[in-house]
Amino acid sequence: MSHIPPLVSDLALILITAGIVTILFKLLKQPVVLGYIVAGFLISPHFVLFPSVADIGNINTWAEIGVIFLLFALGLEFSFKKLIDVGGTASIATLINMGSMIAIGYVIGQLLGWTQMESVFLGGMLSMSSTTIIIKAFNDMKLQKKKFANIVFGMLIVEDLAAILMMVLLSTVAGSGDAEGSGLLENSLKLVFFMMIWFVVGIYLIPTFLKKLKKHLNDETLVIVAVGLCLGMVLFADTVGFSAALGAFIMGSILAETIESKHIEHLIEPIKNLFGAVFFVSVGMMIVPSIVLEYAIPILILTVVVLVGRVIFASLGVLASGEGLKVSIQAGFSLAQIGEFSFIIATLGMQLGVISNFIYPIIVAVSVITTFTTPYFIKASTPIYEAIEKRIPPKWNKLITGYSSSSRKTVNRQNDWNVLLKKVITTVAIYFVLSLAVFFTCRELLYWPIMSYIPNLGGRIAAAIITILLMGPFMQAIMRNNSKTEEHERLWKDNHFNKGALIALNLLRIALCVILILMVLIPLFPRATGLLLVTSVVIAIGITFFQGFKKQTNKMEKQFLENLNDKEISEDKEGTINQQVKTDLLNKNIHLEEIEVPQDSPRIGKTLAELNFRQTTGVDIVSIIRGDLKINIPDPNECIYPFDKLIVAGTDEELQTFITALEEKRLKQHTSTQYQISLTQYELEEGCSLIGKAIKDSQIREKTDTMIIGIDRNDEAITDISANTILEEGDILWLAGEQNKLDHFAENINQ
Repeated sequence: MSHIPPLVSDLALILITAGIVTILFKLLKQPVVLGYIVAGFLISPHFVLFPSVADIGNINTWAEIGVIFLLFALGLEFSFKKLIDVGGTASIATLINMGSMIAIGYVIGQLLGWTQMESVFLGGMLSMSSTTIIIKAFNDMKLQKKKFANIVFGMLIVEDLAAILMMVLLSTVAGSGDAEGSGLLENSLKLVFFMMIWFVVGIYLIPTFLKKLKKHLNDETLVIVAVGLCLGMVLFADTVGFSAALGAFIMGSILAETIESKHIEHLIEPIKNLFGAVFFVSVGMMIVPSIVLEYAIPILILTVVVLVGRVIFASLGVLASGEGLKVSIQAGFSLAQIGEFSFIIATLGMQLGVISNFIYPIIVAVSVITTFTTPYFIKASTPIYEAIEKRIPPKWNKLITGYSSSSRKTVNRQNDWNVLLKKVITTVAIYFVLSLAVFFTCRELLYWPIMSYIPNLGGRIAAAIITILLMGPFMQAIMRNNSKTEEHERLWKDNHFNKGALIALNLLRIALCVILILMVLIPLFPRATGLLLVTSVVIAIGITFFQGFKKQTNKMEKQFLENLNDKEISEDKEGTINQQVKTDLLNKNIHLEEIEVPQDSPRIGKTLAELNFRQTTGVDIVSIIRGDLKINIPDPNECIYPFDKLIVAGTDEELQTFITALEEKRLKQHTSTQYQISLTQYELEEGCSLIGKAIKDSQIREKTDTMIIGIDRNDEAITDISANTILEEGDILWLAGEQNKLDHFAENINQ
């Protein structure tokens, strides 16, 4: 019988031990990640009561693969569109929280006598929350639908991206040995350049590739293609000088924009779980009891810094973004831990040789302690808020309510200049980077073969012509005329200053293309600089008027936008509620959720009028989905039946009261059943026929098939409305109904 390699025996020991320990942790209702870490400690050389792994080097290799698949799966859940959707609250809060913790971590490291580089990495490790632990805690405590939970989820999304960028910057700092090295700016620009290239080219090519081969992609083939793309991007990222984790994350975020994203995420899940388990077990192997005891004081200090610092700065961050004090404190107390990304950053530091071995077990110990405290901190947030609220003077009332809702305008009229400049800058940045990518590719791969085949001047001319032709569609897009847009026309007609500024803007875009052409020509013809400048201007003007480039650019843009929006279009066909509207509602603490009626509910068989949910629970029944039948804005005489799916609108507390009334244990996620319920706002301006009428006399439901679920009045949100509520001038009505009915609300109500 052949001898079994140590890799196989070690893997068997890891998985068996991890399986047993994690089952015990589930019985104890503790996070699985902690179970993996404990399992790693039990089979490490530092714990002699159990067998230990034979070859740590092999395990480290498996752990590196685990990091790759963890980041790939994170990218699949990420999506750059999701980052845009989280809004300013999560971005501002995360910036304040992470920035403060990085600074404090650096100071603490210096006070502990650590090196400058160790202090920098410590700041990075203390700035990252644990997505896994927070999601687990929210699920166990049934808090997923709370307003603060949605803000925390948004902050975690921003943190994930910030962590990827941080890893790149930390690698640069470690490579230069100087936190203020000139290479930092260079690598930052290089990172932006490659991320734009990867994202734009990836969205243009990969979804098209998957759509064309869809009929040939069964589960087996799709998982192979997805893993192949992931590892291919990992290899490319490593080749150009970035980490493997960055490549995996970028490919995951690209695939997240495809129709197959959920399918791929489902197929990758077992692979991620397997290799992720090995990674977290390897983390546990790094725990050295003697080091933990020796550095007990630093561990205690860092634990206090995490528990206190993250609570304070996360709360201040959410508060600064405009949310109320209660939501801010709840969000801050939810983020009082460090987790998996801290381990990854620590692993990076050890691989680069810039942090000492004792730091790893210290960070793991801090993470374990703060993980155990997470659910208790979340529970403590409400009593602490109530205690603080009693001590806040009345003149500081805005601190409790927040200023985000009062400062939000019903109609958002953007300045024409802002709109135009945003379009121009986005377009120019993307196409300028693509032009540079074509230039660098041609310079590295095309020049030498062409000039070898065609010697002397002819070869250089041929290389220049081919390069400029390949760059042509992108340069044409940079110089594209925006005069036909509404913003440009209004600005042009407004005054002479605008005309001059618009002309200058167009000349600047032409100048950028002249620079690109000079970058191609000067290295090939270094002795004719003056002539090349004139030649470049002529070529740029010629590109502007060449229709072939314009057609090619339009074709590429159309394909890119189709690929980028395919997923959303597909979801809309399945009845997914518009996410932007949902985000707006969350900001006002109003939710639109789908809840299934349990088969043993005591409410079954009763009409909506009898149940009177509006008065008893505060929610509005916006729609009923019964099999393939959908009943939007149901009549009060409509009955509810087992397994009806009710689309309801209300606040956190109202939804929870409603669920209790139905004896439903949890909110269910949206299914693929089609319904087209949306929400919108309508302002009662002077002369509106609704002003002065009670809601029951306005006949809004009868005339428009929509319903009022909330009213904004004098910067205050009124959700406890009744049929006798009088509508006043300036009221902003929150309306729920079918989108086409909402679109024609103003016409119907005045008939």
